[in-house]
Amino acid sequence: QVQLVESGGGLVQAGGSLRLSCAASGSIISINAMHWYRQAPGKQRELVASFPSSGGTNYADSVKGRFTISRDNAKNTVYLQMNSLKPEDTAVYYCAADLSDYISAVLRRYWGQGTQVTVSS
Repeated sequence: QVQLVESGGGLVQAGGSLRLSCAASGSIISINAMHWYRQAPGKQRELVASFPSSGGTNYADSVKGRFTISRDNAKNTVYLQMNSLKPEDTAVYYCAADLSDYISAVLRRYWGQGTQVTVSS
């Protein structure tokens, strides 16, 4: 069974920083891609940053220059360093991993439980 566990959310003042972590564990064969999404109240879930299967990194325009995605492949962990935070960054942040595992043997997306980030003005 595969699990994604996020940590690092919290309350921060505008201009501050937070670092989110997401660790994937379980019967993982390989991870093709890892992503960070967020969902603010009343809004659709949106992609924030990712390591796509094609390589490189992708960022939403709203976070370019402020957020940095990184990963530790040995630990199956992805990070999101968030600097210069703004009140509009307030949301529940979810990590997702496109991976194959020994149980299902197919590539599918797994989601974490989400972590709240609140930025006060």
